[in-house]
Amino acid sequence: MGLLDFARNIGTKLFGNEEEAPAKITQHIEDNNPGVSGLNVEVKDGVATLSGQAESAEAREKAILMTGNTAGIESVVDNIEAPASAEAVSYYEVQSGDSLWKIAEKTLGNGADYQKIFDANREVIIDADKIFPGQKLRIPATV
Repeated sequence: MGLLDFARNIGTKLFGNEEEAPAKITQHIEDNNPGVSGLNVEVKDGVATLSGQAESAEAREKAILMTGNTAGIESVVDNIEAPASAEAVSYYEVQSGDSLWKIAEKTLGNGADYQKIFDANREVIIDADKIFPGQKLRIPATV
């Protein structure tokens, strides 16, 4: 699927060293509240392991993306319990020169639908003008 592999040297800079990574990533996820309770984060050699209980498959996916789109993380081991997904979801890796408009044109067929992608990734991208090459986004089939 590719969801659990990320580019280690890009992304949001949350921590300075791996010892502080679990607390910083946990705080980042909890601050943006995608819907995961009992969250536990462990990080070793760029691999983050997540566990906890998600209220939905979407919440689980967002926690994984928020973690993986962090500088210093190259893969995520998902041990989060979540209900089965009710919708088909694909993932898009942002390319150099992309904007949400261009991504919407490529994935949804209409650039004007960029807001739907932003809304589906609100906890992941926070600011629609601040996406970066290598970042992974959720593209729900029914947005």
